[in-house]
Amino acid sequence: MSLRISGLTKSFGGAKALDGVDLTVPAGQVHALLGHNGAGKSTLIKCLGGAYAPDEGTIEVGGAAYARLSPRESIAAGVAIIFQTLSVVEPLTVAENIFLGQEWTRRSRLGAVDRRAQESAAATLLERVAASCSPRDRVGDLSMGQRQLVEIAKALSRSASVLVLDEPTAALSAAESEALAERVEDLRTQGLAIVYVTHLLSEVERLADAVTVLRDGRVGHASPMAGLTRRDLVDAIAGSTSGTSPEPRAPVTGPPVLETESLTGPGFGPVGLDVAGGEIVGLYGLIGSGRTRLLETLFGRRPRTGGAVRVAGREVRAARPADALAAGIALVPGDRRAQGLFAGLSAHDNALLPAVRPLARLGVRSRRAEERIFAGLAASVGLRPFAPRLPASAFSGGNQQKLVLGRWVNSSRTPDVLLLDEPTQGVDVGSRVEIYGVVNRLAAERGTAVLFASSDPEEIVALAHRCLVVAGGRVVGELSGAGLTEEALLSVIHDGGMPPSSAEGRTLAVSAEGYHECDGRAVRRPGGLADLPADPSHGLSEGAAS
Repeated sequence: MSLRISGLTKSFGGAKALDGVDLTVPAGQVHALLGHNGAGKSTLIKCLGGAYAPDEGTIEVGGAAYARLSPRESIAAGVAIIFQTLSVVEPLTVAENIFLGQEWTRRSRLGAVDRRAQESAAATLLERVAASCSPRDRVGDLSMGQRQLVEIAKALSRSASVLVLDEPTAALSAAESEALAERVEDLRTQGLAIVYVTHLLSEVERLADAVTVLRDGRVGHASPMAGLTRRDLVDAIAGSTSGTSPEPRAPVTGPPVLETESLTGPGFGPVGLDVAGGEIVGLYGLIGSGRTRLLETLFGRRPRTGGAVRVAGREVRAARPADALAAGIALVPGDRRAQGLFAGLSAHDNALLPAVRPLARLGVRSRRAEERIFAGLAASVGLRPFAPRLPASAFSGGNQQKLVLGRWVNSSRTPDVLLLDEPTQGVDVGSRVEIYGVVNRLAAERGTAVLFASSDPEEIVALAHRCLVVAGGRVVGELSGAGLTEEALLSVIHDGGMPPSSAEGRTLAVSAEGYHECDGRAVRRPGGLADLPADPSHGLSEGAAS
């Protein structure tokens, strides 16, 4: 059966996440869905799976049209979505996972599960996807690649005719990724309509029959793959801004405020980097590259296993966030709702949590001082509405992010180092510009060293003085000046290496000795020679979980 999406529109507050999206995937086709982080891919998938109800448009599966789908209706219609975060239950067996929620029972035994029949059917499904595991194996003992095949087998057990794979190789090894590609090709020959979401253009070239690129919630490009080059795909993803990036930012010089030396932790390292006072440095990498683990280790949320961290020359041993804060390091986390915001507290209390004790007099809160500081920070971050007593949950996503950021952008305290993880994820365009302004002012006026992680090349180019490319838990390259463009960043990730040097800007290439060639100058690769993998492109297409 085929999938046809017509005019799909979905808004959150005043921001349109999807704006009239069309997508057609006939049976027996692999259709790549591409776009930056925040382009609308996840929203489209969630509308298809029933998690979100679209505002306008239709979803047609096998000729049956729906204005919206509930999760149960989506499954019944033949749609199966394999998310990057798998839904398997590790303590259960493979067969139990495949038939979870749709168990086969024996009528003669008052509803007892027919395990033998389930295991027999599971064996057939596993053979269909060429999995090497047994129906009786515990899923928690399987590799990530085998777990993914169990998820696909579960989808087939429900007679899925439309299969959506969301970044399916993000946590897989090279061998597992190759095996999955073979399974996708097999499923195409079996007549499934497959939507394949990925950032890796090598996978698109290998598997896709057609491609649709989303940009800012709209279809920016849609065509068959035949005749498309990788440059065509990069240009389609980058959009009209490709080649017309903002003016290069002047480099920031001065002594480093933040330094790491051979820093290691679970899932990353060794990493050596430095950020000067007033400098904004981006960490660019795909999901799973290790950039989030690095930031959380610097903030004391994760243990470090080796190396050193220094702030303004002082060594910092942050075993917990309180230690990092005492050393002048603050973090704005990527998941603001789960990790940064207290939804039931007022905007005032959310923004001023770190300042309550320092402002108190003899143990009593100084409401007047708090109100004065909140008014100043609300103005500086452009908080709307100005409603100090309104619960944080009532604000839009962009204004919630401003509240979290405002904790560190006020007159009561300023960190020496500000860490930001996906600082504008899920934020509307207007709020994004305002947040960039706040970060820029914090660096320029207060001399804060800013290190931020993003999977959005447009954001990196707009905000960073220079960018460190992260893959496989390591810093594998650096871009700055005229060489820091969306096109260059996309080339780094998708081509598996630094872009070739050109007369048009400062670009980088890794030499055999471990040095960058920068307009004819040799520049040490971040982290030092000891940190370099044998292959300079190592990890660009796979990495540790972030």
